[in-house]
Amino acid sequence: MSLPGDIAFGHRVRVVLLVVATALVGAVGEASASELLDRNASHASLTVNGSGQAFVSWRANGRTRQVIASGAINARAPRQGVPQVSFALRYGGKSILSGGCVRYDGPPLAWLVRACKAPDGTYWALQSWQRTKPNYGGGRGVWDLRLSHWSGPLPQLEVWTDWAYRRYDHLYGRLSYSGQPVFGFRTSNQGNPLDTYGRNVYVDTYNSRYGSGWHRENGFLAQRPVGVFCYGFYPHGSRPAGNGARYRATVIGPGVVPDVMWEGSAPGRFDRAREAQANAHQRGLFSGVGSGGCRPR
Repeated sequence: MSLPGDIAFGHRVRVVLLVVATALVGAVGEASASELLDRNASHASLTVNGSGQAFVSWRANGRTRQVIASGAINARAPRQGVPQVSFALRYGGKSILSGGCVRYDGPPLAWLVRACKAPDGTYWALQSWQRTKPNYGGGRGVWDLRLSHWSGPLPQLEVWTDWAYRRYDHLYGRLSYSGQPVFGFRTSNQGNPLDTYGRNVYVDTYNSRYGSGWHRENGFLAQRPVGVFCYGFYPHGSRPAGNGARYRATVIGPGVVPDVMWEGSAPGRFDRAREAQANAHQRGLFSGVGSGGCRPR
């Protein structure tokens, strides 16, 4: 596996883009990520104050909904037995004291709906993206409306592209926050997180055999204990290999920090020298991951 021709080896492709709002509809303080407020929402508005509160209003299913979020900022590093931070959500709230929305001057955010700077210097944001598109070619899905609250740097989603078995496009990377890897302690047999720390990476492919535009390829886990992941664009049963002209990866942020996104070009034609460099890179990056996890192929 090797690095794409337009990216020098050792240069990290870092894109920290996406803030979004995540939590099950009607849930109070259950999620531990940018909070999912609703799906297929429109006309969303956001006001915040310096007391750690946000008021969100939107339209969904033909009616107006409101929620007051409070009680959380940023994220904890993974620690067994200690819950990740999460919002307290009060649905039906009408307003917050001293609510407003100072012009946002923070880092760039993908999928942005609305972002505000609070009087205390922290940031809040709403974003919306299609997390639940079907794997292997899904082009449509419901739009999550997500809320986050943070100060300081965003998570880092680092992604590199190369090849698997000299013939298939392959990507690999690492998810971290505040210098610490992001990973969970419990997952289902299908690789879905079963605790408040685990994160899946959702990958879309552009102008592939699934059709023109962006289509979902798959979702997979950032692995314990170093937050790495890898994926090969192989055929799946009767479905063709999903290799495309470009790739995009999106991850729900840890705690209540923004979700992040990376986008980059496919690796192009196989190159033996670059493959050797990338394999060496991966051996160092995947150190500590079990034999069933990521490794050069």
